[in-house]
Amino acid sequence: MFDPQILRCSDLSPGQESLNWNMRMKIALGAAQGLAYLHDVANPPVIYRDLKSANILLDEDFNPKLSDFGLAKLAPVGDRTHVSTRVMGTYGYCAPDYAMSGKLTVKSDIYSFGVVLLELLTGRKAYDITRKSGEENLISWSRPFLNDRRQFIRLADPSLRGRFPPRPFHQLAVVTSMCLHEKPHVRPAARDIVYALNHVASQPYVDSDHVASSAESQMQNDSNNQSSSFSH
Repeated sequence: MFDPQILRCSDLSPGQESLNWNMRMKIALGAAQGLAYLHDVANPPVIYRDLKSANILLDEDFNPKLSDFGLAKLAPVGDRTHVSTRVMGTYGYCAPDYAMSGKLTVKSDIYSFGVVLLELLTGRKAYDITRKSGEENLISWSRPFLNDRRQFIRLADPSLRGRFPPRPFHQLAVVTSMCLHEKPHVRPAARDIVYALNHVASQPYVDSDHVASSAESQMQNDSNNQSSSFSH
């Protein structure tokens, strides 16, 4: 499963590296595609209701797959706007509008997905009792930064050590902020999130040191080949 623990350097086992930016984007996009299938392809549509990092399974290549549909509900169709149900889900991921009213919609899932995106951005858990006072709840801690685009950079996971593309990082923060909007109708549809994340993922981070090393290696190979041709 996708465990936010593998995002944070402080919790890594010896020799284990945190997920790099490109891997995080792969997980985000794949999970969004799974959610879009439930909301926009399945007939009738399905509300996941328990979208969280622990329910995103990863294979050895970090391809994500949504799992555990025990709390899933069929989405309202026709003139119905919501499903009234007992509030279920996981603390830290549950949409506040659903928690307060018991009215479940596909936008409840979008909020939960926004929390997962926030975990990928920050390397923090949705709720972490080991954090100092005031920082245990990820949403509460991040809200001031999400509300001010000039502060987006404060969300960056320190374990990334700056190895991420600034513009796509900003774009992902915008998508995350929209998913976590307090008004459900403002949150984007799953298919629109997929479109946005496809755009973000199309701008991968390229390590400048790796590029320089590859270029130097290529130049050395070209030089050796040229010397070899002259020797003949």
